[in-house]
Amino acid sequence: MVRTVAAVLLLWMAPGWGAAAVQSGGGAVTIKGGSSGAVTIRGGGKDAVAAEEEKKPAPSGPRLSAPSQGLAIAPDPPPVRSVGGSRKGGEVRYADPKTVKFPAKVGVYPWHFDVTATVFWIGEAPTARNKTPNHKSSWDQLWQVNYGGFDHPDAEFRTADFCPKGFVPRLNPFYVALPYNDCVGSSAHKPEAERVIPWFKRDFERAGRSVCKGVWVQIFYEGKYCFAQWEDCGPFTTDDWEYVFGTKPPKNANNNAAGIDVSPAVRDYLGMPSGSARVHWRFVDFHHVKEGPWAKYGVNNPFVNKDLKHARLKDAVMRRGGRTVPKTVPAPMDRKDWSPYRMR
Repeated sequence: MVRTVAAVLLLWMAPGWGAAAVQSGGGAVTIKGGSSGAVTIRGGGKDAVAAEEEKKPAPSGPRLSAPSQGLAIAPDPPPVRSVGGSRKGGEVRYADPKTVKFPAKVGVYPWHFDVTATVFWIGEAPTARNKTPNHKSSWDQLWQVNYGGFDHPDAEFRTADFCPKGFVPRLNPFYVALPYNDCVGSSAHKPEAERVIPWFKRDFERAGRSVCKGVWVQIFYEGKYCFAQWEDCGPFTTDDWEYVFGTKPPKNANNNAAGIDVSPAVRDYLGMPSGSARVHWRFVDFHHVKEGPWAKYGVNNPFVNKDLKHARLKDAVMRRGGRTVPKTVPAPMDRKDWSPYRMR
């Protein structure tokens, strides 16, 4: 009987055979081919359906179909991206935030969609188009020295750990610049800072000490998320609070109206091109930041330096069971203009 069934299967798989019948003793086995064939066993005057392809669960791998002219392999459909993420090429891919309705959450701020991002780096020399050197930042006159060296942007001078070769960075290599500086020199804040910065009252320590430096930003690009710290001001302007904390587009018109600069580590992790790309970004309080390669380096990094104010705040939030007391994230005073940042 085993040899009979094997012979039947060989006949069925042969091109040009729509059905095959094999006589064995007093019974016959009939196989109906095609993509929805059924196997019927006739023996002793009784019919019984042994298998029906339609009732079988779908296999996990490529599907085999048996048309009347030989076999064909049908590939699986492409994976569907979801909010929780789906795997593609060994990586988790996420849905575009523009297509997903996120619940309001204290410490997670509104998205800025479709912003042109350009790449900059610590130690970057001035050019004809951008005359500002990056060996210092708006908040750190010794930025390159404190970082530990030149954050070379070329792939051949970077490690698989998203760091420059030759030294261990003493600051977080995942950094960004946004076009607003909350300070005037080292002794005062800009007059609108207290009104427009959502976390101003929570993080204020003294006049002239920035409440923006070190704040975390979440960036989305083509199915991937990244987190980085705000460490410099730009591109091209430092007073665009209507865009940074509001809903207006960037006032800068250079480089396709660039609204955020990202470091080589951010570029490499997200797979962005070296020139520019369109991204989504938003502010995120530190206790919402997921661990990743941005959690490994830097005395300015709350993941590494537990004495930083954001690390202490996260510890307090976690001890309260993950809930943020509303007073720690005050609403801006001008609610009419800044309703996206109101407490919810």
